[in-house]
Amino acid sequence: MSDFRKWECVICGFIYDEALGLPDHGIAPGTRWEDVPEDFECPDCGISKFDFDLMEG
Repeated sequence: MSDFRKWECVICGFIYDEALGLPDHGIAPGTRWEDVPEDFECPDCGISKFDFDLMEG
């Protein structure tokens, strides 16, 4: 079982999965949420990193 987490955009529901990263946006697989740049924006709606919530489970 991995200890990677998933984070969900509260506006549009986009999911950032730490295990997958976002290679198309320069974020390598395995990149922890805290290591995602502070100026990250949701690729679907453009909201800031601070409007993502940790998904439980």
